[in-house]
Amino acid sequence: MRNVRSLAVTALSTTLMGTMMITALAGCATSPTGRSQLLLMSDDELNQMGDKAFDQYQQELPAADENSQRYVQCVARSIVNELPAEQRRQSWEVEVFKADEPNAFALPGGYIGVNSGMLDVADNPAQLATVLGHEVGHVLANHANERASTESATQLGLSALSSAAGVESAGGEQLMGLLGMGAQYGILLPFSRRHESEADRIGLQLMAGAGFDPRESVNLWQNMQRAGGGGPPEWMSTHPSEGHRISGLQADMPRALDAYENARNRGHTPDCPRP
Repeated sequence: MRNVRSLAVTALSTTLMGTMMITALAGCATSPTGRSQLLLMSDDELNQMGDKAFDQYQQELPAADENSQRYVQCVARSIVNELPAEQRRQSWEVEVFKADEPNAFALPGGYIGVNSGMLDVADNPAQLATVLGHEVGHVLANHANERASTESATQLGLSALSSAAGVESAGGEQLMGLLGMGAQYGILLPFSRRHESEADRIGLQLMAGAGFDPRESVNLWQNMQRAGGGGPPEWMSTHPSEGHRISGLQADMPRALDAYENARNRGHTPDCPRP
């Protein structure tokens, strides 16, 4: 077992590193926080995926009441106005869906969706701005592209290794099982947690620049922690724990408070009454 595990780790590292080096040459980019990214999909492909996903969501869930729509759209407009010019000029569609689960999302192509249940967790406009800034941060940082590109490169590496080593024997199947687990917990899940932390940082600056008090971001995630109950260990989750997330927000808070003060001095005082 130890020899198989050692072989799995060595083979996984060698194969995936080679695959990533090859694919990186085709799609290297930089995120808004300065992190190197692998982006293999075109904007058109991503926008089409966003269009399809949002259309499906609209078909499956009814729209919430008009007061909720106006409230969320008001907060969303303030966040969108803080985006770089290219994304700001995009026609963003914002809709609130009648669903109890506290969830929200933003999609490539200019879509923002919020479940009505999120309004029970976000106590005020600044807390809602925390959620929307975070979700728009995913789009701004091309996380959907990066995640799909990394999964594609990982699968390519595992497929190449499977072809080279053969998996007909019981030992070969065991090896590939260990490799798959190593890819899942060693690359893809931490990679997604990195996305979440980066979206937190971007969203904090967006909400502060729009004139929402960034200190409410900590209160929002404390609310989410109380509402969420138990969950898997952080190392097995696609999201960082709320405690880890709050620590990251607090570390970025001084810069966000400076941006908030500057925004208020410029007259950025969003007026979005909560229904």
